Amino acid sequence: MLTPALWFIGFVATQRLGELVLARRNTARLLARGAREIGAGHYPAIVAMHASWLLAIAVLGWNQPVSLPWLAAYAVLQGFRVWILASLGARWTTRIIVLDEPLVVRGPYRFVPHPNYMLVVAEIIVTPMVLGLTWVAAVFTVLNAAVLYVRISTEHKALRG
Repeated sequence: MLTPALWFIGFVATQRLGELVLARRNTARLLARGAREIGAGHYPAIVAMHASWLLAIAVLGWNQPVSLPWLAAYAVLQGFRVWILASLGARWTTRIIVLDEPLVVRGPYRFVPHPNYMLVVAEIIVTPMVLGLTWVAAVFTVLNAAVLYVRISTEHKALRG
């Protein structure tokens, strides 16, 4: 029988896999338009960190009770995710892809330079907390900070040319 925790984990995993499919398609289209990838060397570390995070949640959380307040926070974050994806459209990807066109400045990008990274920081904390996995939230917040430091530094250098 599927528990609420398993439904939640299944939703998160399905969402992440769908995003990878979308990102791969968008990346291919951007590269076909003449864009170039920057900083591909750190991408495997990002993938490994996110896969480990999801695996930790699945292994440790499958039989945990679901916290409704944390689930509500997660739902709010998903609304933010949809806004980000809609704002970037075909330019959203999980890689650093530089296109010789103006940066997107609509949606949340009007207010902050890296809303997607802000979302990921929040999700790294909130998602395991839905299942009461405090230490997973703490450990992966530190790991995520390390990969985001490299990623954002690389992105800023790429955008400066």
